[in-house]
Amino acid sequence: MAPGAIPALPRGVRIHFDKLRDTWVLLAPERTVTLDPVAHAILSEVDGKSSFGEITARLADRYAAPQDQIAADSAGFLGALRDRLFLDLAP
Repeated sequence: MAPGAIPALPRGVRIHFDKLRDTWVLLAPERTVTLDPVAHAILSEVDGKSSFGEITARLADRYAAPQDQIAADSAGFLGALRDRLFLDLAP
């Protein structure tokens, strides 16, 4: 994923805290995906304005981890969401 790409949740897709399951989920029309803590951390930074590079830099700072490792993990996760139409990506 290019550092300048801007990920965004498409219309109808949102992050939601499921009180019954006591966990974060990604809600889409007729679909729900349970988020683990890493997935939630990544998606909580996706605001439709920040570039992928900015998101990974913030995560690297927050978790004191190498930015290249954060970028690799995040790109794989966000790419899988995009393939399933849970994420839009602007160039």
